[in-house]
Amino acid sequence: MRKNWDIFCSVVDNLGDIGVCWRLARQLANEYQFEVRLWVDDLTSFARIAPEIKQDAPKQYVQGLEVCLWQQPFVFDAPADVVIETFACELPKAYISAMVRHVRWPFWINLEYLSAEDWVPDYHGLPSPHPSFSIVKTFFFPGFVQGTGGLLREKNLLAERDKFDSQAIRNFCHCYGIPGRQPDEFRISLFCYDSAPLDLFVNQWINSATPVFLLVPQGTVADKLCVLLGARQTEIGRILKSGQLSVQVIPFLEQTEYDRLLWSCDFNFVRGEDSFIRAQWANRPFVWQIYPQQEGAHWPKLNAFLNLYTAKMTAQLAAELYVLWYSWNGKGDEDASVWSLIFNNLIAFQQHQNLWTRQLQCQTDLASNLVRFIRNQI
Repeated sequence: MRKNWDIFCSVVDNLGDIGVCWRLARQLANEYQFEVRLWVDDLTSFARIAPEIKQDAPKQYVQGLEVCLWQQPFVFDAPADVVIETFACELPKAYISAMVRHVRWPFWINLEYLSAEDWVPDYHGLPSPHPSFSIVKTFFFPGFVQGTGGLLREKNLLAERDKFDSQAIRNFCHCYGIPGRQPDEFRISLFCYDSAPLDLFVNQWINSATPVFLLVPQGTVADKLCVLLGARQTEIGRILKSGQLSVQVIPFLEQTEYDRLLWSCDFNFVRGEDSFIRAQWANRPFVWQIYPQQEGAHWPKLNAFLNLYTAKMTAQLAAELYVLWYSWNGKGDEDASVWSLIFNNLIAFQQHQNLWTRQLQCQTDLASNLVRFIRNQI
């Protein structure tokens, strides 16, 4: 088995790209003992989810693998045995030339974005010849169904989630100064883009029939929430209250800690790709804000997931979930009581999420599928 892997990641502002690449790189290094180099073009953004990253280091070793700054001019020793080009980023021309000159061509994988669209299984694993060289790369699509590359899931993730009991939740909250629950309190984590309809949801949370405690990471969304609640500035740890709503701003969490946050809440609002996957493994009801694209190109992708996710729901529950998700993604009726759709159907949403998570567990995880695919090529 080829032991050296290079993963290339171009960071965009939604952090989903580097989030996925960082989890994949660690899993390949720590569970399979491969020598992994992760090439990243923005260490500052990377450090938001991995605080141990030194933002000025061209090369560093973190959590069992090598992290290299992808910069110009591009300097490297030799191409790896396996090369993963993630999310349509383009490999440096010098690197491709070195791959072609190598005595034994590396396996070149183009890891694509996650999608539930029907065409994904047909394109997963297809070769793509380079237009200028005779070397070939292979498209690898993550997915929710058989015939795709599966989802990222570390070997011990679900066992760790299942033993994260009420005492573990209290310990986690204590570490971040999060108070204990009030009677009947509904606890929510909020991770979203600036475009989310905060006004609509905040007004309904303020007038909720039961207390709502909202945990939001520091950033522009937290700033907006504080303004909505009348605060002049954002302070980490401070709790703002209005009616039935309490909001606490927490630090931007390292990935493992973010998983624990999801496990600690009754409901999770997530965005992009990485937190979207982790919310499903958290086995809590959730709403996904998909990354907005020009000309509404993201809507078919959102609808494809909703169609798959609600396939075993009752028609009524599925219709209400569509209203909720559409509202959060900017296609809602501003007068609709979308909060009641969550609260009134929470048990049904949780029961469905249990079934969905068990269904996903039947898949082989993404890293294992990648390793098996490479082994089958030898």
